[in-house]
Amino acid sequence: MASPRQPVIEILEPEMVEILRQKTSAERLAQALRMWETAREMIRGTIRQQHPDWSEEQVLREAANRLSHGATGHVPR
Repeated sequence: MASPRQPVIEILEPEMVEILRQKTSAERLAQALRMWETAREMIRGTIRQQHPDWSEEQVLREAANRLSHGATGHVPR
């Protein structure tokens, strides 16, 4: 059984903190959405590499399962 990963805490540079503080709530939300979309695409790419024989539907279902930490209850076919 694999051991759980230890959390990684990154400390932001003071300059980055100031830049982020100057952003509006809408700008921060838009940035978070772009990060989510990037993560989703990266996961899909990884799944496609791991399972080149899978259909696009299978890839999308597995990506949803991984992003939801298994909450979809999906078992790859």
